[in-house]
Amino acid sequence: MAEKKTSKNSYGADSIQVLEGLEPVRKRPGMYIGSTGPEGLHHLIWEIFDNSRDEAMNNYANRIEVAILPDNVIRVVDNGRGIPVDIHPKLKISALQVVMTTLHGGGKFDNEKEDGNYKFSGGLHGVGASVVNALSTDCKVEVHRDGGVFVQEYNIGVPKAKVKEIGKSKLNGTIVQFKPDPTIFKEGTTFNWEKIVNHIRQQAYLIKGTEIICIDARDYKEELDLEGQTYLYDFGLPVISKVFYFEGGLKSLVKHYNMNNKVLHKNIFYVEKESENVLVEISLQYVDDLTTKIVAFANNTYNPEGGTHITGFRTSLTRLINSYARKNNILKEKDENLSGDDVLEGLTAVVSVKMREIQFEGQTKAKLGSMEAQTAVSNIFGEAFAEFLEENPDDAKEIIGKSLLAMRARKAAKAAKDSILRKGVLDGMRLPGKLADCQSPDPEDSELFIVEGDSAGGSAKMGRDRRTQAILPLRGKILNVERARLDKMLASEQIKNLVLAMGAAIGDTFDISKLRYHKIIIATDADVDGAHIRTLLLTFFYRYYKEIIERGHIYIAQPPLYKISRGKETHYAYSDEEKFNIIGEEEAEISEEGGESSEGGDEVEAEDSKKNVSKKWRIQRYKGLGEMNPDELKETTMDVKNRTLKQVDIEAAEEADEIFEMLMGSEVGARKSFIQTYAHLADLDV
Repeated sequence: MAEKKTSKNSYGADSIQVLEGLEPVRKRPGMYIGSTGPEGLHHLIWEIFDNSRDEAMNNYANRIEVAILPDNVIRVVDNGRGIPVDIHPKLKISALQVVMTTLHGGGKFDNEKEDGNYKFSGGLHGVGASVVNALSTDCKVEVHRDGGVFVQEYNIGVPKAKVKEIGKSKLNGTIVQFKPDPTIFKEGTTFNWEKIVNHIRQQAYLIKGTEIICIDARDYKEELDLEGQTYLYDFGLPVISKVFYFEGGLKSLVKHYNMNNKVLHKNIFYVEKESENVLVEISLQYVDDLTTKIVAFANNTYNPEGGTHITGFRTSLTRLINSYARKNNILKEKDENLSGDDVLEGLTAVVSVKMREIQFEGQTKAKLGSMEAQTAVSNIFGEAFAEFLEENPDDAKEIIGKSLLAMRARKAAKAAKDSILRKGVLDGMRLPGKLADCQSPDPEDSELFIVEGDSAGGSAKMGRDRRTQAILPLRGKILNVERARLDKMLASEQIKNLVLAMGAAIGDTFDISKLRYHKIIIATDADVDGAHIRTLLLTFFYRYYKEIIERGHIYIAQPPLYKISRGKETHYAYSDEEKFNIIGEEEAEISEEGGESSEGGDEVEAEDSKKNVSKKWRIQRYKGLGEMNPDELKETTMDVKNRTLKQVDIEAAEEADEIFEMLMGSEVGARKSFIQTYAHLADLDV
């Protein structure tokens, strides 16, 4: 063996680091909570909530409260059994301390036993509570059980003292209170109320018969004394609250999803049955729409990527509908079978499985890998849905009619699409003429700005960094894709240009590895039309490029609303609040009292009380990117050193899609109700 050179920095035993306790969590938090951005921040709540949910799922609890307290502290309460506090036989410390400070320490490892602590649970690895503790500056757990109240507090995962009994109690349950560490969550520790409510609402459907309460007490002005209090909701505090309680389970959830759509059959299919230690719960209903919504859960954990239970469901659904159609002579002998895509069009379904031993792909549990779930779902759903079709022939007729219509439309759309492809319209070598491409061939470095109109496009092209930034101007509003098939979409010049520019194709030919830009930035005007175009684009990406959103490639630009100048001094304000901070409340009031719009550059005079001299502010209100010159657009919106971008996550896209479905769908009642509710918020130029 050849002699190797050595140095003072050689790789030896002293180079190997051993991270003890909760150090690995703080060293690599993304491994445990997905990210240190907003998703990871909210994942802390889900980890603690899931422990309470598992108590309810196993019939040990029927009430859970999730509260945001002042200073963005989270408090989760349940009336379950309470975390054990007695001394652990091996570690010789309280079991509560084991749960809160030890990775892979919990009560969910014996699920395979008939007498295990939990028959079903979402948490598997015993890391949830300890991870939250490690990533919090302060954490406190209060346990009510065995006639007493037991408490332990922590700082960055380290106990401040031993578990101690502080009083007597007739209650059972656990209260966990934590404050996220801002040095870990550098994007901020402010929780999103709507995000929490939406997640909790979804969970409430999955645990029927359980009351779940969300409370926002961040603005509670008086000192919040929680000593001796269990549920804040019971004390009548003047806080924002939502209470969820559903007896219908997944049937209620399907009804909720379809409230803005025209349903094709009134009877909602539902089955709940256990087989071979797998509890299967499924509900579905078809609507008059082109899209499919299948929502998957395993042990009440949302699986955005589906898994084996969805494979079993889809296979069984296709087989059963074809079997019924042939048995009742709807499909003739010469007819081909309905495809999986045909029977999925217009379907809203929720598939939930609960298992003792469960395997997910990854800590974030995005995809179920347990093969037993596929067999159980296929058998239980197959038997129950066959019975549903036989007992509800009118519903069966509507479902199969929808699938046949989808098959005919699919064939027509394929023929039209093939015709378009034969003409070379989507040939990857031919980029649209409107596109001002960037020089870099590396997608990692490349950005595509989608701007509104030729005027904004001109400014953006002149203000961009030609090496990494490409500009695609869109003329007017793109096609509403909500009820348009692929062939009609590809006939739209605007959408065709966008598809060509991105380079990843569309539909069954989509290939994300060919995406030409890893930052696709929507830059629309700050008015009603701009918001409409942005929503249309988000709906388009959500419907046809969901994977691009999931991988974090879609962004929304944040151009300034105001340019505020005085002599050689220039500021940009992105909100009215920022404007007030720059020019002061007094000057802003003078501007408003003047009765003139600040657009076009009003001069606002005010006396400086400190120097007793007169100042002149010039305030320009930008209504569109086209009103900004190239230097202004570059400095505020495009330059990576100064700009602010908002990354679009899948929940934001889903929300935009749901609103658009409501406003552009066939249900007039839902649209009318939305407009009546929010009309007073509209800021219209008249």
